[in-house]
Amino acid sequence: MAHDDPQGGNATNGTNGSFAGKLAVVTGGGSGMGRELVRQLAAQGCSVAACDWHADAVTETADIAQAGAGPGTQVTAHACDVSDEAQVLRFRDELLAEHGSDHVDLVFANAGVGGGSSFVKDSREEWERTFAIDWWGVYYCARAFLPLLIASGDGVLVNTSSVNGVWASLGPGIPQSAYATAKFAVRGFTEALIEDLRTNAPHVRVALVLPGHVGTDIVVNSLRAHGRGPERLSDAELEEMIPPGALAGLIKAGGLPDPPSADDLRQLLVRMNADFRDKAPVSAAQAATVILDGVRSGAWRILIGEDAKMIDAAVRAKPEASYDYADLYKDVSTGA
Repeated sequence: MAHDDPQGGNATNGTNGSFAGKLAVVTGGGSGMGRELVRQLAAQGCSVAACDWHADAVTETADIAQAGAGPGTQVTAHACDVSDEAQVLRFRDELLAEHGSDHVDLVFANAGVGGGSSFVKDSREEWERTFAIDWWGVYYCARAFLPLLIASGDGVLVNTSSVNGVWASLGPGIPQSAYATAKFAVRGFTEALIEDLRTNAPHVRVALVLPGHVGTDIVVNSLRAHGRGPERLSDAELEEMIPPGALAGLIKAGGLPDPPSADDLRQLLVRMNADFRDKAPVSAAQAATVILDGVRSGAWRILIGEDAKMIDAAVRAKPEASYDYADLYKDVSTGA
Protein backbone atom coordinates (compact mmCIF):
# COMPACT_ATOMS: atom_id res chain seq x y z
CA MET A 1 0.00 0.00 0.00
CA ALA A 2 1.86 3.07 -1.25
CA HIS A 3 1.34 6.63 -0.10
CA ASP A 4 2.54 9.93 -1.49
CA ASP A 5 6.20 10.51 -0.72
CA PRO A 6 6.45 13.24 1.96
CA GLN A 7 10.22 13.19 1.83
CA GLY A 8 10.60 15.03 -1.42
CA GLY A 9 12.92 14.28 -4.28
CA ASN A 10 12.85 11.29 -6.55
CA ALA A 11 10.24 8.70 -5.56
CA THR A 12 12.75 5.96 -6.28
CA ASN A 13 15.51 7.65 -4.30
CA GLY A 14 17.75 4.94 -2.85
CA THR A 15 17.12 2.33 -5.53
CA ASN A 16 17.17 4.14 -8.89
CA GLY A 17 14.41 1.68 -9.78
CA SER A 18 16.66 -1.32 -9.18
CA PHE A 19 18.46 -3.09 -6.37
CA ALA A 20 21.17 -4.44 -8.67
CA GLY A 21 24.70 -3.52 -7.63
CA LYS A 22 23.60 -2.23 -4.23
CA LEU A 23 24.65 -3.39 -0.76
CA ALA A 24 21.85 -4.11 1.71
CA VAL A 25 21.85 -4.90 5.42
CA VAL A 26 19.09 -7.17 6.76
CA THR A 27 18.65 -7.88 10.48
CA GLY A 28 16.66 -10.88 11.62
CA GLY A 29 17.79 -12.63 8.45
CA GLY A 30 17.69 -16.14 9.87
CA SER A 31 14.04 -16.83 9.10
CA GLY A 32 10.69 -15.41 8.04
CA MET A 33 10.54 -12.04 6.30
CA GLY A 34 14.24 -11.44 6.94
CA ARG A 35 15.26 -14.61 5.13
CA GLU A 36 12.97 -13.78 2.22
CA LEU A 37 14.29 -10.24 1.98
CA VAL A 38 17.83 -11.60 1.76
CA ARG A 39 16.85 -14.19 -0.84
CA GLN A 40 14.89 -11.81 -3.04
CA LEU A 41 17.44 -9.02 -2.86
CA ALA A 42 20.26 -11.38 -3.84
CA ALA A 43 18.19 -12.78 -6.72
CA GLN A 44 17.87 -9.19 -8.00
CA GLY A 45 21.63 -8.65 -7.96
CA CYS A 46 21.89 -6.90 -4.59
CA SER A 47 24.71 -7.92 -2.28
CA VAL A 48 23.48 -8.53 1.26
CA ALA A 49 24.92 -8.69 4.77
CA ALA A 50 22.43 -10.58 6.94
CA CYS A 51 22.52 -10.97 10.69
CA ASP A 52 20.57 -12.95 13.26
CA TRP A 53 21.08 -14.01 16.87
CA HIS A 54 20.81 -17.61 15.61
CA ALA A 55 24.11 -18.08 13.76
CA ASP A 56 23.22 -21.40 12.12
CA ALA A 57 19.93 -20.04 10.78
CA VAL A 58 21.47 -16.96 9.17
CA THR A 59 24.27 -19.04 7.67
CA GLU A 60 21.62 -21.23 6.07
CA THR A 61 19.90 -18.11 4.75
CA ALA A 62 23.13 -16.89 3.19
CA ASP A 63 23.74 -20.25 1.52
CA ILE A 64 20.22 -20.32 0.06
CA ALA A 65 20.45 -16.72 -1.13
CA GLN A 66 23.93 -17.11 -2.59
CA ALA A 67 22.81 -20.13 -4.59
CA GLY A 68 20.15 -18.03 -6.29
CA ALA A 69 22.09 -14.79 -6.47
CA GLY A 70 22.76 -12.75 -9.54
CA PRO A 71 26.26 -12.47 -11.04
CA GLY A 72 28.77 -10.64 -8.88
CA THR A 73 26.45 -10.68 -5.88
CA GLN A 74 27.89 -11.47 -2.43
CA VAL A 75 25.82 -12.64 0.55
CA THR A 76 27.40 -12.81 3.99
CA ALA A 77 26.08 -14.12 7.31
CA HIS A 78 26.81 -12.59 10.70
CA ALA A 79 25.88 -13.56 14.26
CA CYS A 80 24.43 -10.54 16.07
CA ASP A 81 21.99 -9.82 18.86
CA VAL A 82 20.68 -6.40 17.83
CA SER A 83 19.73 -5.54 21.43
CA ASP A 84 23.46 -5.27 22.19
CA GLU A 85 24.98 -2.15 20.62
CA ALA A 86 28.50 -3.56 20.76
CA GLN A 87 27.39 -6.52 18.65
CA VAL A 88 25.68 -4.20 16.15
CA LEU A 89 28.86 -2.17 15.78
CA ARG A 90 30.90 -5.35 15.35
CA PHE A 91 28.43 -6.51 12.67
CA ARG A 92 28.83 -3.18 10.87
CA ASP A 93 32.61 -3.41 10.88
CA GLU A 94 32.58 -7.06 9.75
CA LEU A 95 30.30 -6.47 6.81
CA LEU A 96 32.22 -3.43 5.57
CA ALA A 97 35.42 -5.47 5.63
CA GLU A 98 33.91 -8.55 3.97
CA HIS A 99 32.15 -6.54 1.26
CA GLY A 100 35.07 -4.13 0.78
CA SER A 101 32.76 -1.15 1.07
CA ASP A 102 32.72 2.24 2.78
CA HIS A 103 28.94 2.59 2.62
CA VAL A 104 25.65 0.67 2.51
CA ASP A 105 22.68 1.48 0.29
CA LEU A 106 19.77 -0.14 2.13
CA VAL A 107 19.16 -1.14 5.74
CA PHE A 108 16.22 -3.36 6.66
CA ALA A 109 15.86 -3.24 10.46
CA ASN A 110 13.64 -6.29 10.53
CA ALA A 111 14.65 -8.28 13.63
CA GLY A 112 11.93 -8.73 16.22
CA VAL A 113 10.42 -11.08 18.78
CA GLY A 114 7.20 -11.41 20.74
CA GLY A 115 6.94 -11.83 24.51
CA GLY A 116 6.47 -9.79 27.64
CA SER A 117 2.78 -9.58 26.86
CA SER A 118 1.60 -8.36 30.27
CA PHE A 119 3.22 -5.50 32.16
CA VAL A 120 1.23 -6.65 35.19
CA LYS A 121 1.91 -10.38 35.24
CA ASP A 122 4.97 -11.18 33.13
CA SER A 123 8.51 -10.93 34.40
CA ARG A 124 10.37 -7.65 34.09
CA GLU A 125 13.26 -9.52 32.48
CA GLU A 126 11.08 -10.91 29.68
CA TRP A 127 9.32 -7.57 29.15
CA GLU A 128 12.58 -5.68 28.84
CA ARG A 129 14.19 -8.33 26.65
CA THR A 130 11.31 -8.04 24.17
CA PHE A 131 11.46 -4.25 24.24
CA ALA A 132 15.24 -4.25 23.81
CA ILE A 133 15.18 -6.38 20.67
CA ASP A 134 12.16 -4.72 19.08
CA TRP A 135 13.02 -1.09 19.85
CA TRP A 136 16.68 -0.73 20.83
CA GLY A 137 17.65 -3.04 17.98
CA VAL A 138 16.11 -0.61 15.49
CA TYR A 139 17.65 2.39 17.25
CA TYR A 140 21.15 0.88 17.44
CA CYS A 141 21.03 -0.07 13.76
CA ALA A 142 19.97 3.46 12.81
CA ARG A 143 22.85 4.88 14.86
CA ALA A 144 25.35 2.45 13.34
CA PHE A 145 24.25 2.57 9.73
CA LEU A 146 22.81 6.03 9.06
CA PRO A 147 26.28 7.55 8.41
CA LEU A 148 26.89 4.75 5.90
CA LEU A 149 23.52 5.39 4.22
CA ILE A 150 24.42 9.08 3.97
CA ALA A 151 27.77 8.09 2.46
CA SER A 152 25.97 6.09 -0.23
CA GLY A 153 24.40 9.25 -1.62
CA ASP A 154 20.91 7.76 -1.91
CA GLY A 155 20.35 5.37 0.99
CA VAL A 156 17.11 3.96 2.36
CA LEU A 157 16.42 2.96 5.97
CA VAL A 158 13.52 0.50 6.25
CA ASN A 159 12.20 -0.04 9.77
CA THR A 160 9.77 -2.85 10.55
CA SER A 161 7.09 -1.90 13.04
CA SER A 162 3.80 -3.82 13.12
CA VAL A 163 0.07 -3.32 13.00
CA ASN A 164 0.61 -3.38 16.79
CA GLY A 165 2.43 -0.09 16.29
CA VAL A 166 -0.99 1.29 15.33
CA TRP A 167 -3.18 -0.78 17.67
CA ALA A 168 -1.73 -1.91 21.02
CA SER A 169 -3.70 -5.12 21.44
CA LEU A 170 -4.48 -8.48 19.93
CA GLY A 171 -8.06 -8.40 21.16
CA PRO A 172 -9.98 -9.34 24.31
CA GLY A 173 -7.89 -11.03 26.98
CA ILE A 174 -4.64 -10.87 24.98
CA PRO A 175 -2.40 -8.04 26.22
CA GLN A 176 0.61 -7.21 24.07
CA SER A 177 2.30 -4.49 26.08
CA ALA A 178 6.06 -4.94 25.53
CA TYR A 179 5.76 -5.72 21.83
CA ALA A 180 3.23 -2.96 21.15
CA THR A 181 5.19 -0.38 23.15
CA ALA A 182 8.32 -1.15 21.15
CA LYS A 183 6.49 -1.15 17.82
CA PHE A 184 4.85 2.21 18.63
CA ALA A 185 8.35 3.52 19.35
CA VAL A 186 9.60 2.22 15.99
CA ARG A 187 6.69 3.84 14.21
CA GLY A 188 7.15 7.21 15.98
CA PHE A 189 10.90 7.20 15.42
CA THR A 190 10.54 6.36 11.74
CA GLU A 191 7.91 9.02 11.11
CA ALA A 192 10.01 11.59 12.99
CA LEU A 193 12.96 10.79 10.73
CA ILE A 194 10.99 11.89 7.66
CA GLU A 195 11.45 15.57 8.44
CA ASP A 196 14.83 15.05 10.11
CA LEU A 197 16.27 13.41 7.01
CA ARG A 198 14.56 15.81 4.63
CA THR A 199 16.18 18.68 6.54
CA ASN A 200 19.58 17.22 7.38
CA ALA A 201 20.25 14.33 5.00
CA PRO A 202 17.97 14.84 1.98
CA HIS A 203 19.56 12.07 -0.07
CA VAL A 204 18.45 9.45 2.48
CA ARG A 205 14.87 8.41 3.00
CA VAL A 206 13.05 6.20 5.44
CA ALA A 207 10.24 3.67 5.07
CA LEU A 208 7.95 2.21 7.72
CA VAL A 209 6.73 -1.39 7.41
CA LEU A 210 3.48 -2.31 9.20
CA PRO A 211 2.80 -6.05 8.81
CA GLY A 212 -0.34 -7.80 9.96
CA HIS A 213 -0.36 -11.60 10.29
CA VAL A 214 2.54 -12.85 8.18
CA GLY A 215 3.51 -16.52 8.13
CA THR A 216 6.74 -16.79 10.10
CA ASP A 217 8.20 -18.86 12.94
CA ILE A 218 7.94 -15.94 15.38
CA VAL A 219 6.03 -18.01 17.96
CA VAL A 220 8.81 -20.56 18.54
CA ASN A 221 11.63 -18.12 17.72
CA SER A 222 10.34 -15.73 20.38
CA LEU A 223 10.23 -18.49 22.98
CA ARG A 224 13.80 -19.47 22.14
CA ALA A 225 14.99 -15.86 22.21
CA HIS A 226 13.73 -15.75 25.79
CA GLY A 227 15.44 -19.07 26.58
CA ARG A 228 12.07 -20.81 26.67
CA GLY A 229 11.93 -23.11 23.65
CA PRO A 230 9.17 -25.75 23.87
CA GLU A 231 11.73 -28.43 24.62
CA ARG A 232 13.05 -26.47 27.64
CA LEU A 233 9.82 -25.37 29.27
CA SER A 234 8.93 -26.96 32.59
CA ASP A 235 5.51 -28.52 33.12
CA ALA A 236 4.44 -25.51 35.19
CA GLU A 237 5.63 -23.04 32.54
CA LEU A 238 3.74 -24.92 29.85
CA GLU A 239 0.53 -24.74 31.86
CA GLU A 240 1.02 -21.00 32.47
CA MET A 241 1.47 -20.26 28.78
CA ILE A 242 -1.97 -21.49 27.73
CA PRO A 243 -4.93 -19.58 29.24
CA PRO A 244 -7.32 -21.86 31.15
CA GLY A 245 -10.24 -20.88 28.91
CA ALA A 246 -8.31 -21.74 25.76
CA LEU A 247 -7.13 -25.02 27.29
CA ALA A 248 -10.67 -26.00 28.23
CA GLY A 249 -11.88 -25.15 24.75
CA LEU A 250 -9.20 -27.28 23.12
CA ILE A 251 -10.04 -30.22 25.37
CA LYS A 252 -13.75 -29.85 24.63
CA ALA A 253 -13.08 -29.69 20.89
CA GLY A 254 -10.94 -32.82 21.02
CA GLY A 255 -7.73 -30.98 20.29
CA LEU A 256 -6.19 -32.18 23.55
CA PRO A 257 -6.78 -35.15 25.84
CA ASP A 258 -8.28 -34.57 29.29
CA PRO A 259 -6.10 -33.99 31.19
CA PRO A 260 -3.26 -33.12 28.78
CA SER A 261 0.27 -34.21 29.58
CA ALA A 262 3.29 -31.92 29.39
CA ASP A 263 4.26 -33.54 26.09
CA ASP A 264 0.76 -32.85 24.76
CA LEU A 265 1.21 -29.17 25.60
CA ARG A 266 4.67 -29.06 24.00
CA GLN A 267 3.27 -30.55 20.81
CA LEU A 268 0.45 -28.01 20.95
CA LEU A 269 2.96 -25.13 20.95
CA VAL A 270 4.74 -26.64 17.95
CA ARG A 271 1.38 -26.98 16.13
CA MET A 272 0.44 -23.41 17.03
CA ASN A 273 3.70 -22.16 15.50
CA ALA A 274 3.17 -24.26 12.38
CA ASP A 275 -0.41 -23.00 12.00
CA PHE A 276 0.67 -19.38 12.54
CA ARG A 277 3.26 -19.83 9.79
CA ASP A 278 1.47 -22.07 7.31
CA LYS A 279 -2.11 -20.79 7.61
CA ALA A 280 -1.28 -17.08 7.55
CA PRO A 281 -3.07 -14.94 4.96
CA VAL A 282 0.30 -13.61 3.77
CA SER A 283 3.45 -15.71 3.44
CA ALA A 284 6.90 -14.42 4.38
CA ALA A 285 7.85 -14.48 0.69
CA GLN A 286 4.80 -12.42 -0.26
CA ALA A 287 5.51 -9.95 2.55
CA ALA A 288 9.11 -9.48 1.40
CA THR A 289 7.90 -8.79 -2.14
CA VAL A 290 5.47 -6.15 -0.85
CA ILE A 291 8.27 -4.50 1.14
CA LEU A 292 10.69 -4.43 -1.79
CA ASP A 293 8.03 -3.18 -4.19
CA GLY A 294 7.17 -0.44 -1.69
CA VAL A 295 10.80 0.60 -1.28
CA ARG A 296 11.31 0.59 -5.04
CA SER A 297 8.22 2.73 -5.60
CA GLY A 298 9.22 5.30 -2.99
CA ALA A 299 6.47 4.52 -0.47
CA TRP A 300 7.17 5.61 3.09
CA ARG A 301 4.37 3.60 4.72
CA ILE A 302 4.04 -0.05 3.71
CA LEU A 303 1.07 -1.99 5.09
CA ILE A 304 1.20 -5.76 4.65
CA GLY A 305 -2.00 -7.80 4.57
CA GLU A 306 -5.70 -7.01 4.46
CA ASP A 307 -5.85 -7.37 8.26
CA ALA A 308 -3.26 -4.62 8.70
CA LYS A 309 -5.12 -2.35 6.29
CA MET A 310 -8.45 -3.02 8.05
CA ILE A 311 -7.09 -2.35 11.55
CA ASP A 312 -5.24 0.76 10.39
CA ALA A 313 -8.41 2.14 8.78
CA ALA A 314 -10.62 1.29 11.75
CA VAL A 315 -8.32 2.87 14.34
CA ARG A 316 -7.86 6.02 12.25
CA ALA A 317 -11.60 6.34 11.70
CA LYS A 318 -12.58 5.77 15.35
CA PRO A 319 -9.56 6.31 17.63
CA GLU A 320 -11.71 6.56 20.77
CA ALA A 321 -13.11 3.10 20.05
CA SER A 322 -9.69 1.50 19.55
CA TYR A 323 -10.07 -0.73 22.62
CA ASP A 324 -13.85 -1.08 22.55
CA TYR A 325 -13.63 -4.00 20.16
CA ALA A 326 -17.33 -4.40 19.36
CA ASP A 327 -17.60 -0.72 18.43
CA LEU A 328 -14.27 -0.64 16.60
CA TYR A 329 -15.23 -3.43 14.22
CA LYS A 330 -18.98 -2.83 14.11
CA ASP A 331 -18.95 -1.31 10.64
CA VAL A 332 -16.50 -3.91 9.35
CA SER A 333 -18.56 -6.87 10.61
CA THR A 334 -21.80 -5.51 9.16
CA GLY A 335 -20.19 -4.62 5.86
CA ALA A 336 -21.15 -0.97 6.26
